[in-house]
Amino acid sequence: MERIMKAQALRDNSTMGYMMAKKHLEINPDHPIVETLRQKAEADKNDKAVKDLVVLLFETALLSSGFSFADPQTHSNRIYRMIKLGLGIDEDEVTAEPSAAVPDETPPLREMRMPLTWKK
Repeated sequence: MERIMKAQALRDNSTMGYMMAKKHLEINPDHPIVETLRQKAEADKNDKAVKDLVVLLFETALLSSGFSFADPQTHSNRIYRMIKLGLGIDEDEVTAEPSAAVPDETPPLREMRMPLTWKK
């Protein structure tokens, strides 16, 4: 309902607060992800990676519940930082400009045909 109301051209912004769904977050403290995040946060309270992971976990819960972001670009940037962290790329490292002489080594995509099945 919240998405429908945001998409209306003649919406009344003063009533949007009433139309927004109330969000409830339930945290399982025994889950290995939550336990590891807690341990890392206690070890270093200023670790930016841990803060990003906590916010990323929250935003992923929002997405999987059907909610949307006000600023999806921030979420995308956070995911990119986590990918760089996982790949071991330094955040401060300057990205090199791709040279024009490098040949494209990716193989061509082949067409995939998947059978279409319907379930009733």
